[in-house]
Amino acid sequence: LYHTTLSAIVRDGRAPHYAQLGNELGASPEETRLALGELEATGVPAIWLHEGDLIAAFAPFSNIPTHIDVSVDGAKRWYGQ
Repeated sequence: LYHTTLSAIVRDGRAPHYAQLGNELGASPEETRLALGELEATGVPAIWLHEGDLIAAFAPFSNIPTHIDVSVDGAKRWYGQ
């Protein structure tokens, strides 16, 4: 789950919805939503779920605009935490 989420952020430039993650993992949206909550509860640094269990931050990225722009080869694709 951790690797799939981080890979999706890098690939798409934004955090995926848990239903999208479920499709990639072969799990139901509800199973994936619960698994994200369990991952957050483990204390893995900088995973933050917003109301509705949407991914707001997944270190080192933020799904919410911040003052930290992350770019590769001059193309800004992400926000940092």
